[in-house]
Amino acid sequence: MIRQYELVERIKAYDPDVNEDLVNRAYVYAMKMHGSQMRASGDPYFSHPLEVAAILTDMKLDAASICTALLHDTVEDTEATLEEIKKLFGDEIMRLVDGVTKLSKITFQTAQQKQAENFRKLVLAMSEDIRVLLVKLADRLHNMRTLHHIPKPEKQRRIALETVEIYAPLAERIGIHQIKEELEDISFGILNPEARDSITARLNYLRAEGGEAVVARIIGELKKKMSEGGVEAEIYGREKTRYSIWKKMQRKNISFEQLSDIMAFRVIMEDMAGCYHALGVIHGLYPTVPGRFKDYISLPKPNGYRSLHTTVIGPENHRIEVQIRTAEMHEEAELGVAAHWNYKQSGSDKKSDGRQYRWLRELMDIVEQAQKPEEFLENTKLELYQDHVFCFTPQGDLISLPRGATPVDFAYAVHSELGDKTVGAKVNGRIVPLNTQLVNGDQVQVTTSKSQTPSPNWERFVVTGKAKARIRRFIRLQQRAQYMGLGKAMLQKVMKQEGVEYSDKDVTADILKHYKVDAVEDLLTAIGSGHVTARDVLYTVHPDVRKKASATPTLQSINDVASRRGQSQRSSSSAPMPIKGLIPGMALHFARCCHPLPGDSIVGIVMTGKGVTIHTIDCETLESFADTPERWLDVSWDDGADAPETHTGRLMVTIANTPGALGNISTVIGKSGGNITNLKIVNRALDFWDMMIDVYVRDSRHLNDIITALRAAPEIMSVNRARRR
Repeated sequence: MIRQYELVERIKAYDPDVNEDLVNRAYVYAMKMHGSQMRASGDPYFSHPLEVAAILTDMKLDAASICTALLHDTVEDTEATLEEIKKLFGDEIMRLVDGVTKLSKITFQTAQQKQAENFRKLVLAMSEDIRVLLVKLADRLHNMRTLHHIPKPEKQRRIALETVEIYAPLAERIGIHQIKEELEDISFGILNPEARDSITARLNYLRAEGGEAVVARIIGELKKKMSEGGVEAEIYGREKTRYSIWKKMQRKNISFEQLSDIMAFRVIMEDMAGCYHALGVIHGLYPTVPGRFKDYISLPKPNGYRSLHTTVIGPENHRIEVQIRTAEMHEEAELGVAAHWNYKQSGSDKKSDGRQYRWLRELMDIVEQAQKPEEFLENTKLELYQDHVFCFTPQGDLISLPRGATPVDFAYAVHSELGDKTVGAKVNGRIVPLNTQLVNGDQVQVTTSKSQTPSPNWERFVVTGKAKARIRRFIRLQQRAQYMGLGKAMLQKVMKQEGVEYSDKDVTADILKHYKVDAVEDLLTAIGSGHVTARDVLYTVHPDVRKKASATPTLQSINDVASRRGQSQRSSSSAPMPIKGLIPGMALHFARCCHPLPGDSIVGIVMTGKGVTIHTIDCETLESFADTPERWLDVSWDDGADAPETHTGRLMVTIANTPGALGNISTVIGKSGGNITNLKIVNRALDFWDMMIDVYVRDSRHLNDIITALRAAPEIMSVNRARRR
């Protein structure tokens, strides 16, 4: 554990004018507050904030950040309060500590909701001061380094998954590659230890077989050739991380032996002009690999990363990746925003405001648009994905988007209102469909209309969290209007039956308080959505009608009793369909075009005279309803309902025309807990048959297990879930 004077000396090494008294007081206060608390490793708890502070000294951060690291767990885990922190250490450090502190005093219904709300708080805090994120990343890094001390493997996996999905992308977004890579590597070892160990063993084998000597020879030849070309540079080789190697193997579906650029060679130049000179020399010496040149100097990444990347067939006929940058660019590549935010910035020169980062402004938009914490977290993960394409507006402004983005994503990235009004798009001067995927260098021109509104169909192909959040918000508001209109009609109908005239004025503040709503519109929406019955509201507004109804049953009330009895009998004989978001009593059908299963993302389509049909969100049939958004309902599976034990899943299978093949398929499906309900051969050839198989399964995971088992059978050429008739 670092001693008090050692921590101060580490800070003074880069900031001789540091406020030693402030750091010493924070050190003593944190040690006192944590007292005898212990970590899972058996170490004193105070060792954790001390190590977090040490990580920040490696980034050369200011005294306020170091003090925040020392104090960051005091409010959450001890008797310390924010008021006391403010009194002892000032307003700035109090705000930073508050930004890092979790919402531990609030009770959440689910662990995911807790995670989402804590992350929402972090986003809001780091939008005001980016140092909150720097402290949080250092905190997460030390927790990951000691994660193996936690005894429960499932908790280790949960923390590792959260780290690789949220915190590693955040570190990448602010350019701190050192922390990003270590977070990914530790998480990789917990989530997929077999793959990590396999890649480690293969890298060790390559080193033992002379791999390091090959790297040295390549560096030597590069230096010699570049010197002959008039370029003096510092060159060194760097092995790619195990996680990045595994991701590339997964993305390109190739084996380790097929990878040709496990090593990256970095060329450090004095200035920007030298970078392009070095690039010209390298391209003049060695053949380039087409499509592998990227100029991140003229078009920096969203996190500010600058470098030239090229892949060539280099010395000894090895395919190598070469990264060319200046020393300043290299420091920014390693430390990211921390290279700019350090002890040198003081007073009015400090630029800690996180809103200067476009990606953070996008997260703030999602905070405003998302209704549920879980929805915010889902859209945030989309926003943090790292692969990007760079597109241009007609005026030449650069817009960075995730790979796979469409003109609709582009429009929302420019401005939310532009996205809402989009009706068409031109890419490089040519009219294209709105679901066209953009590529690097595309110039995008969006066509708008004042009468246009977001289409629910857009949610199927947009990839940015901001676009999804905005579209879902519109659908939610549109659905509210539909429920409100339906609720008003239902209330007017029952009032008319009882001879009472409807009026909004009859709904008093006491009645609204009784139903725990704020306005008449909210009450009508509750009626339309089925959370409150119209007759119950009638009896609450007009108690005299209830007395009259109980004294002399009307034909309508008799019918209601009969209806309820019928519903009771039906509910006792068959379990309700497990769908949330539908008005009780709605007729419900599952689409035969996509066969939705529990676990699938679904949408409801109102069919005239038939009730509601449930489709998977990616069903191609939904395209025919794109122009009638009023028929779309936001629904989901109700995990708590008594769902039917089986659903029908449809498979498209190609099998070899060999004796016993069909019997083996039946055996595999049966052993996996499935039951074939229908089988149709759709195409016969001499060697192979294509067939459609309907199988009773519990949910989408069960169907995926059957697919996996079938793919292991030698007679199966291919098997996939069918998405259409």
